[in-house]
Amino acid sequence: MTLNATLAVPAQVSREPKADRSGAPAGTPSTGRLIGIDLARGLAVFGMYSAHVGPDVTVGGPTGFLLEMARGRSSALFAVLAGFSLIIITGRPQPRTGRAGRQAVVRIMIRSVLLGALGYALTALGTSVDVILSFYGLLFLTALPLYRLRARTLALLAAAGALILPQVLYVIRKSIEAGSWADAIAAGDPLARVTGTDGIVELLFTGEYPVLTWLPFLIAGMAVARLDLTRSRIRSRLAATGGALALLGYGGSWLAMRLVPHALSAVAAATGDSASSAWWSDTVGEPENGTPLAWLLVAAPHSQTTFSIVGNTGVAIAVIAGCLSVAARTPRLTRLATPVAAVGMTALTVYVLHIVALWFFTHVWHVALVEDGSMAALPVLLGFIAAATLLAAVWTRLFRRGPLEYLLHIATRPARHIK
Repeated sequence: MTLNATLAVPAQVSREPKADRSGAPAGTPSTGRLIGIDLARGLAVFGMYSAHVGPDVTVGGPTGFLLEMARGRSSALFAVLAGFSLIIITGRPQPRTGRAGRQAVVRIMIRSVLLGALGYALTALGTSVDVILSFYGLLFLTALPLYRLRARTLALLAAAGALILPQVLYVIRKSIEAGSWADAIAAGDPLARVTGTDGIVELLFTGEYPVLTWLPFLIAGMAVARLDLTRSRIRSRLAATGGALALLGYGGSWLAMRLVPHALSAVAAATGDSASSAWWSDTVGEPENGTPLAWLLVAAPHSQTTFSIVGNTGVAIAVIAGCLSVAARTPRLTRLATPVAAVGMTALTVYVLHIVALWFFTHVWHVALVEDGSMAALPVLLGFIAAATLLAAVWTRLFRRGPLEYLLHIATRPARHIK
């Protein structure tokens, strides 16, 4: 699951359109925080925790439903927020140009490399978590050339990517299953040798978060960041758009799987389970003996299909719009949610710490934190959430950035020397 350079970048918005000292154009974020974005990021952290240390969704009831809603959709929310953060770094609402623009590009490049290295370091701990940071590093580099585009152009690119890239990935994965070219690339890939993974092939095609199909999330977040989110009408339209996309993605999958002959049976045969929930839940599992063409009709999180990307993007946008509206319209409720927003402000730190904690408890103390996904795991999940909230709330009262966020900020300082 999750985090990104969105993890490491405070969400900021300017209150007065004046140029900053770095030469950024008027209107560049300089003061104040978009509390709603921090709140959304904090909720995504909790969703990620639920997937890693919480009960299995099969426990049923309200708890099982909430857990099922969080699975996969929290990582998509992080990816959308990653695009938002990329725009914050490179200039919002107008992209930085000249020297300031070149410095911003170098900062993104440095962050990408460091996030990738940190991701591989966490993966080497051997926990059960599918660490997303390395994928995010490459995602940032891939989306970086688009940072000067307008909101409408970015939205069109995100839509085109959602429509086309999943089909491209399906063809590539079928080619990988049928041939040996991917193994040959991995054998000669220095990244694969150093990290003990499949290197660039895994990042682009075969991993849990392949760049090819996660790029639309990032671009969608970039489009959202280009909007004037201080206007209630924009937030309302954003919420409506999110709801429409969710309905189109999940509803379209439900309808397609029932209208296309033999689609349900083909997916069920491939996964060895019922396909009745494949239109929205990852309980359908993964194809075991080859991926049938009918899989492209699935909308389950992490299925890498058009329907899943559209639906998950819709949920992410709706959550962001809701958090922004809460922050703008109900200050009292926003104050109550401040600890959650604090988690969002220190997301990289709490993400890394929870993986290190899992490694420590399971590999050093040999403690079984989760007992077969039963409700016995619920206290563990609540403990992780409480610890992260307390740590983040205390830290943000004293410091502007989280510990790892600050180290990442320091590491990008050489970008200031770019002419």
